[in-house]
Amino acid sequence: SCMGISLIPGRKRDFSPVLWSQYFESMEDVVGPVLLLLHGGGHSALSWAVFTSAIINRIQCRIVALDLRGHGETKVRNPEDLSAETMSKDVGNVVEALYGDLPPPIMLIGHSMGGAIAVHTAVANLVPSLLGLCMIDVVEGTAMDALNSMQNFLRSRPKTFKSLENAIEWSVKSGQIRNLESARVSMVGQVKQCEGAASPECPKAIVEGIIEEEEEEEEEEEGGGSVNKRKKEDDTETKKEHLYTWRIELAKTEKYWDGWFRGLSNLFLSCPTPKLLLLAGVDRLDKDLTIGQMQGKFQMQVLPQCGHAVHEDAPDKVSPTVGAWLGYRFNSTLLPCGVWIYPPCLPS
Repeated sequence: SCMGISLIPGRKRDFSPVLWSQYFESMEDVVGPVLLLLHGGGHSALSWAVFTSAIINRIQCRIVALDLRGHGETKVRNPEDLSAETMSKDVGNVVEALYGDLPPPIMLIGHSMGGAIAVHTAVANLVPSLLGLCMIDVVEGTAMDALNSMQNFLRSRPKTFKSLENAIEWSVKSGQIRNLESARVSMVGQVKQCEGAASPECPKAIVEGIIEEEEEEEEEEEGGGSVNKRKKEDDTETKKEHLYTWRIELAKTEKYWDGWFRGLSNLFLSCPTPKLLLLAGVDRLDKDLTIGQMQGKFQMQVLPQCGHAVHEDAPDKVSPTVGAWLGYRFNSTLLPCGVWIYPPCLPS
């Protein structure tokens, strides 16, 4: 002891190794190409959720799904700038941030607006390791024709939903997403909770679009009626204050529509990388793509009985098509499971 204080000998330090499992959930060899997925206008990366689950069981690959600017959870300084040039630069910047100067082989897959952005990204050579390009249900001629009626379509949609369940129900019953499994995860990325019921974007109004079947309620027991009634009124007020609305007002993006789609067919055909076009119907082909397809400049696959969101409606068809195309083109390592190709439909 020293000055009346006893000294405690120091503990022996433990230099034994610790297992990685104390800090990480799993360890896997990362192999295969990267599938970089770009969603359509108004959607989010969650649009690819069910497709991702299907494709990773068919081919060894990595998945990167982006929330494009103004969509989903992405926050940027200028979310209103949805020009093709800006969004394609965003894609290139994300690839650079993820992989630096040595990006792995990347296949760009885009749906609708995302398909157009994928083409603009490829043409500008913003993904130097690009190994393939896939557009899903986007054709210049059809898209340009549809722009005239797009505002009417957007006005026909409900402005608000009283709950996420209500939004999911609308998406399925309206045919926007025909696959309930996908709608349950995808619609969450399309809508957001209103800040207040009286805000301009969320007016105090009865939710449009769904005619609900009212359930008969059992008669309340005597004595508890007034309490239950008051609680029900409180719940109603709460619901009014927590309506859901669209994350992005697509009507305000009209000035960019022409830039997304005009000249898209020739841009797609000019890309030197192998190309795949997935369509919900052969009637969607325009003249340039019809000629290009007959000349063998790209592979086309028609997946009938799907809506516009082909990858959401039929992930069980899109995933084997993409997987088999990648496996055939690039000798990717296919996992031991059934892969089938739907016969290509040629325009008559």
